[in-house]
Amino acid sequence: MQPVPHAPHVQHVQHANSQNRLDRLPVSRFHKTTLLAIAFAYFFEFADINSFATTAPKLIDLWGVTVDQVAYVTSLSFVGMFFGSIVAGALADRLGRKRALLHTTMSFGIFSFISVFSWDIVSLGVFRVLTSAGLSAMTVVAVIYVNEMYPARVRGKYQAYAIVIGICGTPATNLIASGVVPLTDWSWRLVYLWGSLGILLVLFTRHLKESPRWYESKGDHATADAVLREIETRVAAEKGPLPEPAAPIEQAPITKQPLRMLLQKKYLYPTLLLTVLWVTQTIGFFGYSSWAPTLLSKEGFSVEKSVFYVALTTVGAPLGSYLAALVTDRFERKWCLVAFGTVIALCGLLYGLTFNPVLIIVFGFLVNLFERGYTALGYAYSPELFDTRSRSLGTGISYGLGRLSNAAGPLIVAALYNSSGYQSVFYFIAGSWMVGAVVLAVFGPRTRPSRAAGERQGTDADAPRTGRSGPSAPSVPSSSS
Repeated sequence: MQPVPHAPHVQHVQHANSQNRLDRLPVSRFHKTTLLAIAFAYFFEFADINSFATTAPKLIDLWGVTVDQVAYVTSLSFVGMFFGSIVAGALADRLGRKRALLHTTMSFGIFSFISVFSWDIVSLGVFRVLTSAGLSAMTVVAVIYVNEMYPARVRGKYQAYAIVIGICGTPATNLIASGVVPLTDWSWRLVYLWGSLGILLVLFTRHLKESPRWYESKGDHATADAVLREIETRVAAEKGPLPEPAAPIEQAPITKQPLRMLLQKKYLYPTLLLTVLWVTQTIGFFGYSSWAPTLLSKEGFSVEKSVFYVALTTVGAPLGSYLAALVTDRFERKWCLVAFGTVIALCGLLYGLTFNPVLIIVFGFLVNLFERGYTALGYAYSPELFDTRSRSLGTGISYGLGRLSNAAGPLIVAALYNSSGYQSVFYFIAGSWMVGAVVLAVFGPRTRPSRAAGERQGTDADAPRTGRSGPSAPSVPSSSS
């Protein structure tokens, strides 16, 4: 009978374990091409995210914009980021990781282009809120996509490599802004045109593959198997015969997950912890990067000098991401985050206590270096605290709440500056970083198991993590083992 010869193949497909098959692959041209596509999206995300900060000093002179208005636009942008993060999780689960990445990148590119035609601070503010929603959504999807497409042993490294390339968008934008913003009364608009070029990610479409783990989570084992076979064929043609994957594990399809799922203890703990991580990172970083040009100009530095100084400090950003790539898969990510956060707090405080141009550049350089390293580590650490069932939802909610928290951040910064002066802003920013470092040190679970534990567990992506940070840190589901 015809069905009989096909029975073993169907059984294999129904029990396919995508993560085990992906984990045993050597790094190949496929992984590097995917890296370039993700890095391209990150480049224009980082290029666009500081566009308003670099043009705000000019708009203060040109449109009579006040510090409070800068605060409101910046604040509302983070509300947009919150909604973008929430929508991203739903899109990634419904449409797939690849399609969601393309849609969210197109979204921020289109709205950045529309920002070119702003006619006052209100219209620009609306367009920036919509752009910010797309920026945040793209980040959430990219983090999930890298987590699911790369072998566990190099996942953190390649997440950081993508940011090494992508973060170059920040100094690129600042240097472009320092050159074009002072030229004419309309040339500031070119900064937003530059940020809109992220829409060119569509050129990478045919090189990206949908996550087999997403297909598998939907119960579509046949498509997951087909994508895996295509990837394996490409890698084997380049690297030779592939080792056998670990034994497959039977997995039930994952149905739509309600928000209340995150109230379960095993999901609530990492969600709360990561919310603290992203809240303190958001307030700490954007409090610094969004306000540095404006505050420097308010303290007597010319618009040209303030933007140029900040541009020089952001050169440290790519080096920070590279530093993260060197340490992320060698040391426990939790302790790397704690160390980086502490250094950022110290350097950020020293930045605010000096008015010497050389020291401003030096301490600003160090802040950017370690902050971008911190962000790369955080992008790798966050999805590892969730299993496949909760990864999109948990990552999107915690990242989104972090961004939403900074709706209040700019208002606090403006109030501190107006009531207590320039230096009080940097005491506040340093304090935010230290809160995050202490909470991670005390409560953060480890995500790097011992070699023996790894050998016992194999590469089951959704096995519970048993490592503890202390007596109060419960085990959490993890994405690597």
